Amino acid sequence: MEALARLKNVPTSPRKMRLVADLVRGKRVGVALSILKFTPNHAAIRLEKLVLSAVANWQAKNPEVKLEEADLFVKTIMVDEGRSLKRLRTAPQGRGHRIRKRSNHVTLVIDSFNTEEVTADVIVNNEKAN
Repeated sequence: MEALARLKNVPTSPRKMRLVADLVRGKRVGVALSILKFTPNHAAIRLEKLVLSAVANWQAKNPEVKLEEADLFVKTIMVDEGRSLKRLRTAPQGRGHRIRKRSNHVTLVIDSFNTEEVTADVIVNNEKAN
């Protein structure tokens, strides 16, 4: 069972956010949270809150399953470009240079490792290969 969390209009450039997002892609939730807690980048603070939000969304969808037994992991994390604020900075000889203050949108999907589904997929794929 998947859970989704989105963070929109984050005032950080997408390139800087992707550097932190790549650290946690495919990791278990506990490991991802510890990585984000000790990462010095400013984007890590926002991604840590986003992972906690996704876990809360997963718990709301699955109230009968305990979080410790779920074995959650970060299935996908996407950082897309948001809107850019355009500003002018003064330049020599009466000119102006354009400054783009970029923002981004982050989409995070967490899922639980389900051994029954994984083994069924492996069996089906093996039968197709033979």
